[in-house]
Amino acid sequence: MNAKGSLENNLPKNNGKPGKVTAIVAYITIIGTIISLFMNQPPDKSKFATFHIRQALGLWITFYVLTALAEIFHSGLVYFGFYIFSVVLIVYGLLSAIREEQTEVPIVGSYFQKWFTFVT
Repeated sequence: MNAKGSLENNLPKNNGKPGKVTAIVAYITIIGTIISLFMNQPPDKSKFATFHIRQALGLWITFYVLTALAEIFHSGLVYFGFYIFSVVLIVYGLLSAIREEQTEVPIVGSYFQKWFTFVT
């Protein structure tokens, strides 16, 4: 057996769902969402990744809108509440992508799938 053959046999096999890496990247800041939009292009386009890109885009927009609203109230408690709400939903979506599940985030996930249909 040559060295190349033994190396190929020792490499881990990619048994994950197509688009899993793209879906995970989408939850890593708004920049990650933009990068994942470019990653999810033909021929590697994935419905799984598209689903999570929509979820992540909505979550990051929600995060920034809630942060702006919290500034209006000038209250650390309101800001903290909005921040925790957003972070919990982002982590929920990220864990869903890691587990290869296509689960909408609670409360707002179904809206994101309707509103962001331009992400295909």
